Amino acid sequence: TLFFSRYSTSAFSKLSRVGIRHPPPLPFIGNLFFFREGFWENHTKLITEYGPVCGYYIGRQMFVVVSSPEMIKQILVTDFSNFTNRTKPNLISKPMLDSILCLRDDRWKYVRSLLTPAFSDTKLKEMTPLINRACDILLCNLKVYADSGKAFDIQRCYNCFTLDVVGSVAFGTEVDSQKNPDDPFVKNCRTFFEISLFKPLLILILSFPFIMIPLLRIFPNKKQKELNGFFIQTIKNAIVYRHQQDAAERRRDFLQWMLDTRDFFFFPAPGCSDVIGPSAAPRQNEAPLVGRTPSEKAQKMLTEDEIAGQAFLFLIAGYETTTSTLSFATYLLATNPECQEKVLREVDEFSAKH
Repeated sequence: TLFFSRYSTSAFSKLSRVGIRHPPPLPFIGNLFFFREGFWENHTKLITEYGPVCGYYIGRQMFVVVSSPEMIKQILVTDFSNFTNRTKPNLISKPMLDSILCLRDDRWKYVRSLLTPAFSDTKLKEMTPLINRACDILLCNLKVYADSGKAFDIQRCYNCFTLDVVGSVAFGTEVDSQKNPDDPFVKNCRTFFEISLFKPLLILILSFPFIMIPLLRIFPNKKQKELNGFFIQTIKNAIVYRHQQDAAERRRDFLQWMLDTRDFFFFPAPGCSDVIGPSAAPRQNEAPLVGRTPSEKAQKMLTEDEIAGQAFLFLIAGYETTTSTLSFATYLLATNPECQEKVLREVDEFSAKH
C-alpha cells in the first residue's frame, strides 16, 4: 500500500521543482481528466489560469505549455537545435514509426530537407489534376443530392472525397470511394480510423508505462498489425509498378516525388525531366552524395519504409482535418447566404481572370 501510494504521485513534483505552475494532478493519471472536454479549450483555460508558461501531466509524463511569443520564437528559431525531437514513440509501429513525426536528430533533418520542396507551388500544381478529378466526382454526387431536394450527410461525401485525394496523391492508388465504398483501401482506412484504445487500457498504460508498454509490444493488436501491413504493402506494390513504367507515364504525385528524390541521389541523371532538380537537393550544409560509395548513399537515401511512413502520415494528417474543415465551411456558408454569394462572385471573378 505504501509503495502504490508513493508511486501514484512520485512523478508529479518535476514541474513544481522548476517553478512551473500546473493544475493539481490526480494519483496515477495526472491531469488526464482536465482535458476530457477537448485539448484546445482547456489549453486556453490552462494558460489563463496558470500563466504563459505552465504545465500538466498525462499519466506520469510531464508537458510544458509555452504561449509567450518571445519564448516561442526563441525555441523554434534561436535554440531550435535543442528542440528538434518529439516525444519518444513507445507504442508506435511501422509505417508511422518511419514518418517524419517519429524520425529523430540528423535523420529527421535530412528527410525534412528532402520533403519540403514537394510542397512548393510548382509541385502542388503538378498534383492539381489528380485533386480536380476527385472534385469532379464530388460535384456530380452533390448535384444528385441537390436535385433530389432531400437532406443528406455531407460529411460522408467529404470523407470519401478526402480518401480519394489522399489515396491518389500519397499512395499512388486510384480510389473511387465515392462510388465504390467496398474498395480494400477504403475499407482499411475506415477501419483504421475507427480503432480506439479501450479507455481502461489507456489508463493502465499511463499509470504503469514500465509494465504495460513492454507487454503491448509482446502482444500487439492483431487488427492494427494487419492494417499496418496492408498500407505498407500498398506502397510497395505502387513502387514496383512505378519502376515498371516509362518516366513519361508516371503520375506526378507525392509518392513519385519521393521516388524521384531517392533515385536522384542514388543514380544522378542531369537533364532528366523525371528527376528532381538541383533546387530540391538537401540544404542546411548537407554534403552531396555524388562520389560516395554505394553503402554511404544507401544510408542517406529514403528507404521504402520511410516512403511508406510519409504516405501514411499524409493520410493521418489530411483525412480528419480536411473533412472537418470542408464540413464546417459548408455549414457556415449554408447558414450565411450573403457570404456564400460573395464567395461565389469572387471565385467567378478569379476564374475569369485566370
